[in-house]
Amino acid sequence: MADNKPTEDAAKADVTNAWQASQDQKGKAKKLRLLAAGSWVVAIGTEIVAIILLLKNKFDSGNLVLLISLMVGIAIFAIAGSILWKKSNKHDPASKEDKVKFFVQNQLGMIITLIAFVPLLALIFLDKDMDPKNKKVAGAVGAALFAVAAMFGVSIDPPSTEQYSQDMNECAAQIKAKAPTTACSPEVAGQAQDIVDDSEAVAEATKSDANPDGLDVVYWIAPKNGAKKSSSQLVFHLCEDVSTLRGKTVNQGTVTEAYAQNAVRLTKQISMEQKQCGFAAAE
Repeated sequence: MADNKPTEDAAKADVTNAWQASQDQKGKAKKLRLLAAGSWVVAIGTEIVAIILLLKNKFDSGNLVLLISLMVGIAIFAIAGSILWKKSNKHDPASKEDKVKFFVQNQLGMIITLIAFVPLLALIFLDKDMDPKNKKVAGAVGAALFAVAAMFGVSIDPPSTEQYSQDMNECAAQIKAKAPTTACSPEVAGQAQDIVDDSEAVAEATKSDANPDGLDVVYWIAPKNGAKKSSSQLVFHLCEDVSTLRGKTVNQGTVTEAYAQNAVRLTKQISMEQKQCGFAAAE
């Protein structure tokens, strides 16, 4: 049997765990991103209509209200898309390790806003046939709308998986210590509580005369091909001698370390594994 030594400090162990979006969070993010994409398609589609009308000289001496209305529509749908996209990023943020992806994912609202406004504004200012007064008004209104939409598109302090990992581990430590849960935002609180619950369940299941407080050591199938995290969710166990793990490459560590490798559920065969692992009730 593996050497079941008590872990030192639960709070220290918690910092090893990496946050990852749950299936529910990924589902919510996907829905929001689809809605955002739909809004942006409408914004760019409206811009294309405005450009076609502009190239057909529909705004040379009139129809200023129509042009301004089209630009207002572009701004509304661009802003709506940016708001929805930012909400999706709160559910499923990018990692700072991939700098390009992190930038694009968090500043996509600004990028789309540029696409939805700049070509149209450029054509307005370069149009030599449009009435100068109308051009001035349309250009000013368009620039103002672009500035407002761009403000909604920019993410100043975007969320990241690294920040969520830090918050989640702090949250789990606060819950364990029964301290004020200042780090427990809605995005991390659920998984932090799962870590605490599983840690307590493992400690309860591994109590013995030698370790009356139980252990924070679990065992799980190692990710394939040396990967940092398994591609599918795994179950973790009380020791490496259980029948489920025989003949497998096994990793061991704290509950939080198991979560980091996508082993996110304690076995349901606790009574059977207690017998296989040789754990006896403490006196």
